[in-house]
Amino acid sequence: MSKKNIALVAGGYTGEYEVSINSAKNIAANLPADQFNVYTILLNRDSWFHEAVSGKVNVDKNDFSITVDGEKITFDAAFITIHGTPGEDGKLQGYFDMLGLPYNTCDAATSAITMNKAYTKTIVHGIKNLNAAKSMRLFKSDLHDIGTISASLKFPLFIKPNNGGSSVGMSKVNKAAELPHALEKAFKEDSQVLVEEFIKGREFSIGIVRLNHHLKVLPATEIISSKEFFDYEAKYTPGVSEEITPADLTPEQNEMIAEIVTEVYLRFNCKGMVRVDFILQEQTNDFYFIEVNTTPGQSASSLIPQQVKAAGMDIKQFYSDIINGAATSA
Repeated sequence: MSKKNIALVAGGYTGEYEVSINSAKNIAANLPADQFNVYTILLNRDSWFHEAVSGKVNVDKNDFSITVDGEKITFDAAFITIHGTPGEDGKLQGYFDMLGLPYNTCDAATSAITMNKAYTKTIVHGIKNLNAAKSMRLFKSDLHDIGTISASLKFPLFIKPNNGGSSVGMSKVNKAAELPHALEKAFKEDSQVLVEEFIKGREFSIGIVRLNHHLKVLPATEIISSKEFFDYEAKYTPGVSEEITPADLTPEQNEMIAEIVTEVYLRFNCKGMVRVDFILQEQTNDFYFIEVNTTPGQSASSLIPQQVKAAGMDIKQFYSDIINGAATSA
């Protein structure tokens, strides 16, 4: 069987660029060389390119090809591992759809919707055993009355960019006087901001993936942060947070979570692997939705690789099955 040419697409246009590069390095190291020719394609606002042995090669955006040492290389599939725009919000997926190039993630519509926290919360409403914190969405172009926000929601509040990722621009505020600074910080990242009531409890993240036409729910991870909440620093600075995989949950809780994330996956028409984050509220057995991540981190220490290992699965086979599934379902 001939080897497939795979474009491993990384980078992006946000502050998560380096996180994406780390994800790409781990994926590349775990794609079997006897099955795939892997070409890492880096995207930034100035250029799309591949670093060949002979030097930097720009991507021909007319057909998403590269020419290396006089040989034109086209791809059988793309493995998108960009966190944020344009690889997580549907833009790249739409481009690949027009070219007819298969890819590993959710489609353009699903990616765009799940990137928008407010829209996502609306769609998950009504899923059995899943709750959502009360919130309001603000637009940068509008006036923001602190009194109205304070009267509508109970403190403490989370302020976060509506379309952001990796908790960049997020703040927790305990009183009205802290709102203006938190809003300013969030609006630097996005033109829309979500103000959400804080749910106190244990934080979890769980992966779900379609492999060989079957849905597989991975073991959950509990995230215990030494900071007040799981922000960018807590996610990516070693030692700031503890991640326990598999999480200490009862069989009944694991069964409930599996049903919830399966319904989330199906309701959004997800593809490939996604990660669902949620909170188990303190002193209750109530699960509160946080977000759906359609291009979850894939560095060696990221949550999905941890969960794959905890499930007793081989990471090389895991990535191979994702690529082969993308190529056959296109």
